Amino acid sequence: MVRNLSDNSIRGYVTDLESFLKHMEKMGIVEFNQLEIEHIRSWLANLQTTGVARSTLTRRIVSIRAFTNWAAANGWLTSDLGVNLAVPKPHKVLPEVLNVEDAATVLKALEVKCVEEPSAINLRDLALVEVLYSSGIRVSELCGLNLGDIDRSRNTLNVIGKGNKQRVVPLGLPAVRAIESYLKNARGEFVNQNSQDALFLGSRGKRIDQRTVREVVYEAMKAVGSDMGPHGLRHSAATHLLEGGADLRTVQEILGHASLSTTQIYTHVSPERLQSAYKQAHPRA
Repeated sequence: MVRNLSDNSIRGYVTDLESFLKHMEKMGIVEFNQLEIEHIRSWLANLQTTGVARSTLTRRIVSIRAFTNWAAANGWLTSDLGVNLAVPKPHKVLPEVLNVEDAATVLKALEVKCVEEPSAINLRDLALVEVLYSSGIRVSELCGLNLGDIDRSRNTLNVIGKGNKQRVVPLGLPAVRAIESYLKNARGEFVNQNSQDALFLGSRGKRIDQRTVREVVYEAMKAVGSDMGPHGLRHSAATHLLEGGADLRTVQEILGHASLSTTQIYTHVSPERLQSAYKQAHPRA
């Protein structure tokens, strides 16, 4: 079975195995049949002493388990040594989130900038930040949008997410208007033979890259004194949907999460909404 992994995931797994093979070499292990579970645990313990993040350690355990499974299946190992390695549970850390007023301030500042200086870059930047906040899509998904992915009759986006899974995501009217303004007044200034049908273009006419989008978002967030990136906008969008009354399943579908448990970790409910719900529901509130 071939897993549908992103280029970043593949690079991460290769790096992990290179680290493991170097550790084996230091320990004098030159043949796979010399490998024992203690050698793997030694490698992981050594990583922990370097202070790697828990998520990195988890990925490396997953990497070595996949490797030992493959090695055993292909006769390099007599048994799957890594099968019983436990993966540490991740910390449920909530990223920074904008409140509704700050989100409005960020977008208003971009609108004012467009009025004062209606350049192609400013119109593009307003459109892409509006889309990120309105839809909650990932920065990679935004960069992958094509002109044909906009359904103006329904105000939706066709998004290609992780694992090449397609989903339809609604767009708010301000985001739709910002896209239309960008398409009418700005995109043509970027277009060249490299543009193809990409929705958002960089200054050289190619499909916009993630680094540029992050720089745009970081700059926009200065309006409220935040250093939040695109992921923070995604989290803010999900949080504001929940606070506005959307159910968790709807938010899961919009975000493109395969598991509802991922959405539960990714989103949180504000103390104000908890208090409001409590007052409405509890007979002794």
